[in-house]
Amino acid sequence: MPYLAHTANLQLAGFAFATVGWILGTITTGLVQWRVWYVSNTTIISSGIAWIGIWRTCFFSDVLVSSNQRVMYCQEFNVQDSFVPREIFVAQGLMIVAIILGAAGKAFSAFGLKNVYQGTPNVTVIPRRFIAAGVLTMLSSVFIIIPVAWNLHSVVNNFSIYFPSSYDMPSSPEKQEVGAAIAVGIVSSIFLFFSGTFFLSYKLPYNVDPRVFPLSSDDILCDGLSFATSITPRTNSIASRRSSNQILNCDGIPNEAFELDEKL
Repeated sequence: MPYLAHTANLQLAGFAFATVGWILGTITTGLVQWRVWYVSNTTIISSGIAWIGIWRTCFFSDVLVSSNQRVMYCQEFNVQDSFVPREIFVAQGLMIVAIILGAAGKAFSAFGLKNVYQGTPNVTVIPRRFIAAGVLTMLSSVFIIIPVAWNLHSVVNNFSIYFPSSYDMPSSPEKQEVGAAIAVGIVSSIFLFFSGTFFLSYKLPYNVDPRVFPLSSDDILCDGLSFATSITPRTNSIASRRSSNQILNCDGIPNEAFELDEKL
Protein backbone atom coordinates (compact mmCIF):
# COMPACT_ATOMS: atom_id res chain seq x y z
CA MET A 1 0.00 0.00 0.00
CA PRO A 2 1.62 3.33 -1.02
CA TYR A 3 2.10 6.11 1.47
CA LEU A 4 0.22 9.32 0.76
CA ALA A 5 3.37 11.40 1.29
CA HIS A 6 5.07 9.53 -1.57
CA THR A 7 2.45 10.53 -4.14
CA ALA A 8 3.28 14.25 -4.46
CA ASN A 9 7.00 14.41 -5.21
CA LEU A 10 6.35 15.94 -8.64
CA GLN A 11 3.92 18.44 -7.13
CA LEU A 12 6.54 19.50 -4.59
CA ALA A 13 8.84 20.27 -7.52
CA GLY A 14 5.95 22.12 -9.14
CA PHE A 15 5.59 24.30 -6.06
CA ALA A 16 9.28 25.22 -6.32
CA PHE A 17 8.87 25.98 -10.05
CA ALA A 18 5.79 28.10 -9.34
CA THR A 19 7.63 30.06 -6.66
CA VAL A 20 10.54 30.85 -8.99
CA GLY A 21 8.22 31.70 -11.88
CA TRP A 22 6.04 33.96 -9.72
CA ILE A 23 9.07 35.85 -8.39
CA LEU A 24 10.44 36.32 -11.91
CA GLY A 25 7.03 37.50 -13.12
CA THR A 26 6.91 40.08 -10.34
CA ILE A 27 10.39 41.27 -11.26
CA THR A 28 9.37 41.52 -14.93
CA THR A 29 6.41 43.72 -14.03
CA GLY A 30 8.59 46.23 -12.19
CA LEU A 31 11.56 46.32 -14.56
CA VAL A 32 11.93 49.31 -16.88
CA GLN A 33 14.10 47.45 -19.42
CA TRP A 34 11.32 46.18 -21.68
CA ARG A 35 12.64 48.18 -24.63
CA VAL A 36 16.07 49.68 -25.12
CA TRP A 37 16.14 52.78 -27.34
CA TYR A 38 19.32 54.17 -28.89
CA VAL A 39 19.09 57.88 -29.78
CA SER A 40 21.58 60.11 -31.56
CA ASN A 41 20.71 63.38 -29.80
CA THR A 42 22.55 63.30 -26.48
CA THR A 43 21.65 66.83 -25.42
CA ILE A 44 19.06 65.60 -22.94
CA ILE A 45 19.69 61.85 -22.96
CA SER A 46 23.37 62.02 -22.08
CA SER A 47 24.17 58.35 -22.50
CA GLY A 48 22.23 58.03 -25.76
CA ILE A 49 20.25 55.12 -24.32
CA ALA A 50 16.70 55.20 -22.96
CA TRP A 51 14.77 52.38 -21.33
CA ILE A 52 11.02 51.98 -21.70
CA GLY A 53 8.99 49.77 -19.41
CA ILE A 54 5.27 49.30 -18.97
CA TRP A 55 5.06 51.89 -16.18
CA ARG A 56 7.75 54.47 -16.91
CA THR A 57 10.60 55.56 -19.16
CA CYS A 58 14.09 56.28 -17.84
CA PHE A 59 17.42 57.60 -19.07
CA PHE A 60 20.57 59.23 -17.75
CA SER A 61 20.70 63.01 -18.14
CA ASP A 62 23.32 65.50 -17.03
CA VAL A 63 20.94 68.37 -17.79
CA LEU A 64 17.75 67.27 -16.03
CA VAL A 65 19.40 65.73 -12.98
CA SER A 66 22.95 66.83 -12.21
CA SER A 67 26.17 67.23 -14.15
CA ASN A 68 28.18 65.83 -11.24
CA GLN A 69 26.10 62.72 -10.55
CA ARG A 70 25.10 59.85 -12.79
CA VAL A 71 21.45 59.63 -11.76
CA MET A 72 18.66 58.07 -13.80
CA TYR A 73 15.79 60.34 -14.73
CA CYS A 74 12.39 58.64 -14.94
CA GLN A 75 8.89 59.70 -15.85
CA GLU A 76 5.85 57.55 -15.23
CA PHE A 77 2.81 57.00 -17.42
CA ASN A 78 -0.47 55.13 -17.03
CA VAL A 79 -3.41 53.89 -19.05
CA GLN A 80 -5.04 57.32 -19.03
CA ASP A 81 -2.26 58.77 -21.18
CA SER A 82 -3.35 58.77 -24.81
CA PHE A 83 0.16 58.21 -26.21
CA VAL A 84 0.56 54.83 -24.47
CA PRO A 85 0.45 52.08 -27.16
CA ARG A 86 -1.92 49.16 -26.85
CA GLU A 87 0.78 46.59 -26.10
CA ILE A 88 1.88 48.56 -23.04
CA PHE A 89 -1.71 49.23 -22.00
CA VAL A 90 -2.51 45.51 -22.17
CA ALA A 91 0.74 44.59 -20.44
CA GLN A 92 -0.10 46.71 -17.41
CA GLY A 93 -3.36 44.87 -16.81
CA LEU A 94 -2.29 41.35 -17.71
CA MET A 95 0.89 41.39 -15.64
CA ILE A 96 -1.02 42.43 -12.51
CA VAL A 97 -3.62 39.71 -13.12
CA ALA A 98 -0.84 37.17 -13.72
CA ILE A 99 0.76 37.99 -10.36
CA ILE A 100 -2.58 37.57 -8.56
CA LEU A 101 -3.33 34.28 -10.33
CA GLY A 102 0.18 32.98 -9.63
CA ALA A 103 -0.15 33.80 -5.93
CA ALA A 104 -3.55 32.07 -5.78
CA GLY A 105 -2.14 29.01 -7.54
CA LYS A 106 0.72 28.82 -5.06
CA ALA A 107 -1.77 29.03 -2.19
CA PHE A 108 -3.85 26.13 -3.53
CA SER A 109 -0.72 24.04 -4.09
CA ALA A 110 0.48 24.79 -0.54
CA PHE A 111 -2.86 23.59 0.87
CA GLY A 112 -2.65 20.47 -1.27
CA LEU A 113 0.87 19.67 -0.11
CA LYS A 114 -0.15 20.30 3.49
CA ASN A 115 -2.92 17.71 3.15
CA VAL A 116 -0.48 15.26 1.57
CA TYR A 117 2.25 15.49 4.17
CA GLN A 118 0.10 16.07 7.27
CA GLY A 119 -2.79 13.85 6.27
CA THR A 120 -6.50 14.53 5.91
CA PRO A 121 -9.61 12.42 6.59
CA ASN A 122 -10.94 13.21 3.11
CA VAL A 123 -8.19 12.49 0.59
CA THR A 124 -10.43 13.40 -2.37
CA VAL A 125 -9.87 17.12 -1.71
CA ILE A 126 -6.17 16.78 -2.56
CA PRO A 127 -6.57 16.28 -6.35
CA ARG A 128 -9.06 19.14 -6.48
CA ARG A 129 -6.63 21.53 -4.88
CA PHE A 130 -3.85 20.52 -7.21
CA ILE A 131 -6.16 20.92 -10.21
CA ALA A 132 -7.06 24.44 -9.07
CA ALA A 133 -3.36 25.21 -8.56
CA GLY A 134 -2.51 23.88 -12.02
CA VAL A 135 -5.22 25.87 -13.79
CA LEU A 136 -4.32 29.11 -12.01
CA THR A 137 -0.58 28.82 -12.61
CA MET A 138 -1.07 27.97 -16.28
CA LEU A 139 -3.38 30.97 -16.68
CA SER A 140 -0.71 33.08 -15.02
CA SER A 141 1.81 31.74 -17.54
CA VAL A 142 -0.46 32.66 -20.45
CA PHE A 143 -1.14 36.14 -19.08
CA ILE A 144 2.60 36.78 -18.85
CA ILE A 145 3.58 35.46 -22.27
CA ILE A 146 0.94 37.53 -24.11
CA PRO A 147 2.29 41.02 -23.21
CA VAL A 148 5.87 39.78 -23.40
CA ALA A 149 5.39 38.42 -26.92
CA TRP A 150 3.44 41.50 -28.02
CA ASN A 151 6.14 43.90 -26.84
CA LEU A 152 8.79 41.65 -28.36
CA HIS A 153 6.98 41.99 -31.68
CA SER A 154 6.94 45.78 -31.32
CA VAL A 155 10.69 45.86 -30.66
CA VAL A 156 11.51 43.59 -33.60
CA ASN A 157 9.45 45.78 -35.93
CA ASN A 158 10.89 49.00 -34.42
CA PHE A 159 7.50 50.50 -33.56
CA SER A 160 7.43 54.12 -32.37
CA ILE A 161 5.89 55.70 -29.27
CA TYR A 162 4.83 59.33 -29.65
CA PHE A 163 5.82 60.73 -26.28
CA PRO A 164 4.70 64.29 -25.45
CA SER A 165 7.37 66.99 -25.31
CA SER A 166 7.37 66.99 -21.51
CA TYR A 167 8.96 63.53 -21.54
CA ASP A 168 12.04 64.71 -23.48
CA MET A 169 11.90 61.49 -25.49
CA PRO A 170 12.07 61.14 -29.29
CA SER A 171 9.07 59.64 -31.05
CA SER A 172 11.19 56.91 -32.57
CA PRO A 173 14.73 55.68 -31.93
CA GLU A 174 17.50 55.05 -34.39
CA LYS A 175 17.59 51.49 -33.15
CA GLN A 176 15.87 49.56 -30.41
CA GLU A 177 16.65 46.24 -28.77
CA VAL A 178 14.91 43.76 -26.57
CA GLY A 179 15.36 44.56 -22.89
CA ALA A 180 16.12 42.21 -20.02
CA ALA A 181 12.52 42.30 -18.79
CA ILE A 182 11.27 40.42 -21.84
CA ALA A 183 13.83 37.65 -21.34
CA VAL A 184 12.94 37.38 -17.65
CA GLY A 185 9.24 37.28 -18.54
CA ILE A 186 9.76 34.40 -20.96
CA VAL A 187 11.62 32.39 -18.32
CA SER A 188 8.89 33.19 -15.80
CA SER A 189 6.18 31.97 -18.16
CA ILE A 190 8.08 28.72 -18.80
CA PHE A 191 8.49 28.00 -15.09
CA LEU A 192 4.81 28.67 -14.39
CA PHE A 193 3.71 26.52 -17.32
CA PHE A 194 5.74 23.53 -16.17
CA SER A 195 4.56 23.94 -12.59
CA GLY A 196 0.97 23.92 -13.84
CA THR A 197 1.52 20.67 -15.74
CA PHE A 198 3.09 19.13 -12.63
CA PHE A 199 0.06 20.06 -10.53
CA LEU A 200 -2.41 18.76 -13.10
CA SER A 201 -0.58 15.42 -13.37
CA TYR A 202 -1.36 14.46 -9.78
CA LYS A 203 -3.25 11.18 -9.39
CA LEU A 204 -4.43 9.73 -6.12
CA PRO A 205 -3.76 5.97 -5.85
CA TYR A 206 -6.85 3.82 -5.38
CA ASN A 207 -5.46 1.81 -2.47
CA VAL A 208 -3.78 4.66 -0.59
CA ASP A 209 -4.50 4.84 3.14
CA PRO A 210 -3.36 8.01 4.95
CA ARG A 211 -3.95 6.50 8.41
CA VAL A 212 -1.13 5.32 10.65
CA PHE A 213 -1.79 2.12 12.58
CA PRO A 214 0.14 1.60 15.86
CA LEU A 215 1.80 -1.74 16.57
CA SER A 216 -0.07 -4.13 18.76
CA SER A 217 1.26 -5.18 22.15
CA ASP A 218 2.13 -8.64 20.78
CA ASP A 219 4.54 -7.22 18.19
CA ILE A 220 8.24 -7.33 18.93
CA LEU A 221 10.37 -4.39 17.91
CA CYS A 222 14.00 -4.89 17.06
CA ASP A 223 16.29 -2.36 15.37
CA GLY A 224 13.34 -0.39 14.02
CA LEU A 225 11.75 -3.52 12.45
CA SER A 226 8.42 -5.01 13.39
CA PHE A 227 8.20 -8.76 14.03
CA ALA A 228 4.55 -9.76 14.31
CA THR A 229 3.86 -12.80 16.46
CA SER A 230 1.64 -14.15 13.73
CA ILE A 231 4.42 -14.48 11.16
CA THR A 232 5.47 -18.03 11.98
CA PRO A 233 3.95 -20.76 14.14
CA ARG A 234 7.25 -21.05 16.02
CA THR A 235 7.14 -17.37 17.01
CA ASN A 236 3.51 -17.78 18.09
CA SER A 237 4.25 -20.75 20.29
CA ILE A 238 7.18 -18.97 21.94
CA ALA A 239 5.22 -15.77 22.47
CA SER A 240 2.32 -17.69 24.03
CA ARG A 241 4.70 -19.20 26.61
CA ARG A 242 6.14 -15.85 27.67
CA SER A 243 6.00 -15.22 31.36
CA SER A 244 6.45 -12.04 33.32
CA ASN A 245 10.02 -12.92 34.17
CA GLN A 246 11.27 -13.45 30.60
CA ILE A 247 12.50 -11.04 27.96
CA LEU A 248 12.64 -12.21 24.35
CA ASN A 249 15.43 -11.37 21.95
CA CYS A 250 14.98 -10.50 18.24
CA ASP A 251 14.54 -14.20 17.33
CA GLY A 252 11.69 -14.66 19.78
CA ILE A 253 13.84 -16.79 22.16
CA PRO A 254 14.05 -16.02 25.89
CA ASN A 255 17.19 -14.08 26.65
CA GLU A 256 18.86 -15.58 29.68
CA ALA A 257 20.98 -12.49 30.21
CA PHE A 258 17.84 -10.56 31.18
CA GLU A 259 16.04 -13.36 32.97
CA LEU A 260 14.64 -12.22 36.29
CA ASP A 261 15.14 -14.16 39.45
CA GLU A 262 11.76 -15.32 40.71
CA LYS A 263 13.11 -15.73 44.20
CA LEU A 264 13.70 -11.98 44.57
